[in-house]
Amino acid sequence: MAAAAVLGAVVLFGAGLTTWMSGTFAAARAPGAAATPSPAATPGMMPGSNRMACCGMMAGGMMSGGMMNRSVQAIPAEQASALGSETPAGATVDAVRNELHFATTTVSLTVLASPDDGPDMTFRIAGLTNPRVIVPTGAAITVQLINADADTPHGWLLSAAQPPFGTMAMMDAPEAFAGSFAMPVPRATAAGMPAETITFTASQEGQFSYLCPVMGHAAQGMVGAFVVTG
Repeated sequence: MAAAAVLGAVVLFGAGLTTWMSGTFAAARAPGAAATPSPAATPGMMPGSNRMACCGMMAGGMMSGGMMNRSVQAIPAEQASALGSETPAGATVDAVRNELHFATTTVSLTVLASPDDGPDMTFRIAGLTNPRVIVPTGAAITVQLINADADTPHGWLLSAAQPPFGTMAMMDAPEAFAGSFAMPVPRATAAGMPAETITFTASQEGQFSYLCPVMGHAAQGMVGAFVVTG
């Protein structure tokens, strides 16, 4: 990518991301409101595209489909905390190895981003911090991302790229499977913790990484291993 394009992406990231996400969250909560704001009214979003300029066009289009049918909800804090600690159906928790094993081909998990009662800049899944998630090939995956952080937005991306990640991790981490990217959701407020649900199929075995694509977050610790077994 040309240096000018990268610089423009960084500038738009800082100037437009918070405004866009605030507008999206408000729209999602307003009855009858459109789930996706129009490109003309959205800082950092390219007309005629479902990508934001802050991350779009990077890593071969990692955000394909990321803005389609976007629906952000507010989850009460107590409910969010419980969801981040419960063991998903069909899963086995190995706290010693910090692993979460799924034996079923239907996988559903909640990812709690940076909860107050855990290490900063980490994900909590089934009560574990950045666990290694293991699923069978062909599994239908549902991921509910909940942002428990009152200070900053967070997202969730599954990629074949491996750590360590730099500040602009989203440039080197293309989306592993169609739909395996949750756009950053706004920070938590007294009204609740913003949440978004994505679905995808783990159609190919291999070693993958899940990470927060917001600038600098993966480098600070928001990353974990995701294994698709044969």
